Amino acid sequence: MARLPRLDLPNVPQHIVQRGNNRQAIFFHEDDYGVYLDYLREALEKNDCKLYAFVLMTNHSHLLTLGMAPGGVSGLMQSVGRRYVRYVNATYRRSGTLFEGRFKSSLVDSERYLLTCMRYIELNPSRAGMVRNPGDYRWSSYRPHVGESVMGWLAEPEEYRRLAARPETRALAYRELFRQPLATDDLEAIRTHLNKGCALGASKFQDEIEAMAGRRAKIVPRGRPRKPKGGGEK
Repeated sequence: MARLPRLDLPNVPQHIVQRGNNRQAIFFHEDDYGVYLDYLREALEKNDCKLYAFVLMTNHSHLLTLGMAPGGVSGLMQSVGRRYVRYVNATYRRSGTLFEGRFKSSLVDSERYLLTCMRYIELNPSRAGMVRNPGDYRWSSYRPHVGESVMGWLAEPEEYRRLAARPETRALAYRELFRQPLATDDLEAIRTHLNKGCALGASKFQDEIEAMAGRRAKIVPRGRPRKPKGGGEK
């Protein structure tokens, strides 16, 4: 079956995951994380994109981005990927691919899921058992969002800014969101829509995405539709 074209629309947040080939490591030394972020910062500007949240894990990365022009996010990922693969191959005297096939992506309904997706991304190290608290992990956007560090090129989505008028109060309000674990239904929804490349959000949002993209954006249940009882058409 032919693969559906990627949902990559301007001005719609996009959750991206890029994994190492065969789930192998993509970061081998502390310096590698910094190099990747440098390439990411430069590519965001070049491709007219914004970054709302991120986490760099040992063998994969999560980004929550917004492209301002059609195809901007795809251009962003191509730019970062090519430069970083060249860096890794030169630094560690290796050759061949580093990342698995295509990166996975899902458009995100800002009103319903944006803050939830940010928390999902920044809680990755905690769920993996690498740290107890998300603030203990250096390579994510959690610290800037709660006021523990400054990252001037990290954008603040409107949903984050609505938490409070003052930056200090906003950071505290965001920290408070992490006192409660993510709902199991939200975890499952984020993962399923990401793996299937579908739009994560309410039905109205998904309908709007389908109209703009000219393709399916909802998850289609497996199997044939059930016939109405009685066996006849109505």
